[in-house]
Amino acid sequence: MKNSVDYNSPVPLYMQIEKYLRELVQQKEYLEGKALPGEMELSRKFGVSRNTFRMAMDRLVRDGLVLRKPGIGSFVNREPINTALSKWDSFSDEMDAKGIAFTSLSQKVTWKEPENETVIAMGINTGEHICCLERLKGIGRQPVVLFLSYFHPRVGICKDEAFNGKLYRILEDKYHQVPTVSNEEISAIKCNAYFAKKLSQSMDMPILCRKREVLNAAGKLLELCYAYYRSDKFVYSIQIRKEEK
Repeated sequence: MKNSVDYNSPVPLYMQIEKYLRELVQQKEYLEGKALPGEMELSRKFGVSRNTFRMAMDRLVRDGLVLRKPGIGSFVNREPINTALSKWDSFSDEMDAKGIAFTSLSQKVTWKEPENETVIAMGINTGEHICCLERLKGIGRQPVVLFLSYFHPRVGICKDEAFNGKLYRILEDKYHQVPTVSNEEISAIKCNAYFAKKLSQSMDMPILCRKREVLNAAGKLLELCYAYYRSDKFVYSIQIRKEEK
């Protein structure tokens, strides 16, 4: 296990530290309940800022490997994570895992003033222009889902951002914003002319709307995403277990 970082490496420092931490949490003493070394101790050991170290540790917390206990320390998580975000995957990763070959049919980035509902949900000023990413995905040439992602100004999206790559990896690696929590709502809505054209469907068929609020570890909004699915092509399933008393 490498105990130093390479400042000349093209690999970001926090990623090098993340690799070290992922190996560290597999050691027997930490698996048995010993507290992990503190943030200040490891920051000094690697010669990096506490913010850089915290970015690395946040990724382990996000993946459910580490639990932070305020005032006590950080520990290897030996219990299953019970959270609304049990597994954080991009849509592409999720579909790949299911063996479904989705294709990107179109992608467009614009800067605009969102509708009033989005302005209120994001807590931004009326008239403020923010980054909107529109992505249309499907199976073959058949559209299945339209994503409209609005990014809060705190993310700091560059004006020339093209989003070439996986969305949440870009947010983490380029903008140092780690998605941690996803609050989601699903509803059925009527299809209008816009969605009928985008999804190549009849206006008589309803659409499933999946609203996702993506937050960082501090509970601050990063992305507000509306995903519009063809209701004949998508089923959202949830498994609920009865808690033993």
